[in-house]
Amino acid sequence: MKAVITGATGAVGMALIAELESRGIETLVLCRAASERSKNIKENKLIRKLDCPLDKMAELDLGAEKYDMFFHLSWDGTTGASRNDMYLQNLNVKYTLDAVALASRLGCSVFMGAGSQAECGIVEGKLSSHTPAFPDNGYGMAKLCAGQMSRVACRSLGMRHVWVRILSVYGPYDSPRSLVAYAISKLSAGERASFTAGEQLWDYVYSGDAAKAMTELALKGKDGGIYCIGSGKTRRLSDFIKIIRDEIDPDAELGLGDVPYGANQVMYLCADISELQRDTGFTPSIEFEEGIKKTVEWYKNERK
Repeated sequence: MKAVITGATGAVGMALIAELESRGIETLVLCRAASERSKNIKENKLIRKLDCPLDKMAELDLGAEKYDMFFHLSWDGTTGASRNDMYLQNLNVKYTLDAVALASRLGCSVFMGAGSQAECGIVEGKLSSHTPAFPDNGYGMAKLCAGQMSRVACRSLGMRHVWVRILSVYGPYDSPRSLVAYAISKLSAGERASFTAGEQLWDYVYSGDAAKAMTELALKGKDGGIYCIGSGKTRRLSDFIKIIRDEIDPDAELGLGDVPYGANQVMYLCADISELQRDTGFTPSIEFEEGIKKTVEWYKNERK
C-alpha cells in the first residue's frame, strides 16, 4: 500500500510516518522544503519527501504515480490571533478541497482529514460524532466547514471520507507552544513553570496511539464517519503536570495558580472513543506516565 501525508512535521504527523513505515506502507510526505521541521523527516526506501506547500497542491502533477490513502493534516493559523484570521482560515478550507482533488488524481480510495475539538466549541460531556457543533472561533468554524465540504467533494469523486477530531495530543515533535512541551522545557531548564490552578478535567493521548488510530481508520473507518481521537478518560490537569514534574525533577516547584483562567476556559474535555473502538477494534495502549517518559527522553536527546 501507499500513502500521502500533508502537515507531517508535528507530533501526530511524525508518529503517523513512523506507524506507516512499521507496516511497510510507502509514504509520500508533502511539505515545505524551507521548513526547518521538515528536516526531521528522514527519507528511506519507504519514505519520500516532496516540496509542496499548501498553496501548490492544486497544481501538483505526479504523472502516473498512484496511491491508496491520503492523510491531510496540514493547516495554517492554529495558534494565537491567527485562529481568528478569517481570511487565512477560509484559505484552509480551499486547501482542504485542493487536497481532496489531489487525492482523487492520485487514485486514492480514502481521504482522511484532521479536524479538531474546536469544531464543537465549549460543550458538556464527552465529545462524539453526535455532539452538536457550535464553534466559537474562526479556526473551529473553518475546520467544521472543511470537514463538511470535503465530505461532499469525496462523495462526488467516489472516495471514502473519514474525518477525525483530535483532542490533546502529546509526544515527540510536539509544538513548543503546547502545555506539555512548555512544562518539559521549563522544568528541564530548572525554571519555574506557571500554570492555571489545573482544575480542568482533560483527556491526553500519546501521539503514537493517535497515529495508530488514524491508520486503522484509514483502513476500516466508515465512509462519512466522524471519529474523536483521545484516551477516552480524564484526569485533572494539575495531575498531568505533576506527573511531568516527577519525571524530570520531583523536587521542582510548580506554579499552579500563577495564571488566571481565560474567559472561555474549557473545564472538561474528553473523547468518546466507542465509535472508534467499534469500527476498528483500536484501544489506546500508552498510559500518560509511559508516554511522558518517552517524551521527556526524546526532549533530552534533542537538547544534546
